[in-house]
Amino acid sequence: MIDNKECLFCKIAAKEIPAQIIYEDAQTVAFLDISPNNHGHTLVIPKDHFENIYTLPQEALCQVMLTVQKVAVAVKIATQADGINVTNNNESAAGQEIFHSHFHVIPRHSNDGFPHWPHKAYIGDEMEKMAEKIKKEVAA
Repeated sequence: MIDNKECLFCKIAAKEIPAQIIYEDAQTVAFLDISPNNHGHTLVIPKDHFENIYTLPQEALCQVMLTVQKVAVAVKIATQADGINVTNNNESAAGQEIFHSHFHVIPRHSNDGFPHWPHKAYIGDEMEKMAEKIKKEVAA
């Protein structure tokens, strides 16, 4: 296992510190978030240490997403949620606090008061220009 001896999530994966683990396989671990947005909020991590989605190998990402799907179904049923948010924060500006790649599976209820993201409109040809910039990077 690739690990970072100081990483909280590596320590959870190695069972060096306690967590409410709800699912585990050879490559992934899912456990309840200690500061949940709603009860049942679960984190899914690769057991190996990768800082964020940029460094997470495709094979590991695929395994993590299979676990995310399995956990999302289980959390929705167990919490009787009306829906599920699956999120992944990368870097501090996006809200990443633990620098071990992880996905949040958050049960949502119609009246939970957890706000949705605000929208920002494109003006003029900004949308087309942005699409071209991103297309160029994807093709690189």
